[in-house]
Amino acid sequence: MTSSHAYAGWDPWTYRRDTGMNGHAIDLVGFGVEATDGTIGSITEATYEVGASYVIVDTGPWIFGSRVMLPAGTISRIDRETRIVHVHRSTDEIKNAPNLDKNTQPDRDYRDRLGEYYGKFR
Repeated sequence: MTSSHAYAGWDPWTYRRDTGMNGHAIDLVGFGVEATDGTIGSITEATYEVGASYVIVDTGPWIFGSRVMLPAGTISRIDRETRIVHVHRSTDEIKNAPNLDKNTQPDRDYRDRLGEYYGKFR
């Protein structure tokens, strides 16, 4: 399934209204990322296209210096003052997500798999 309808009403690729975006894109690059149970890293890339938004997080030593992609819909709150993005997923849920190849940009198949994966934890 490749449409956002595959996620039963949840759109993983759109920032939720209550995140703090307030209709204006915030440059999230450099913001720290907090899962429900701990810090996971900092944002190195963020996109803001309607229905196709995500952030790429450099996990540093947390997952052996890897990077993870988080769909915009996993973000629960953005704190501009502390420069922290809070995600509504645990560190284990993030660690066990489909791997993001370090050398390529995510393709549609990867995005579909990732959306399905995170949709399980709504």
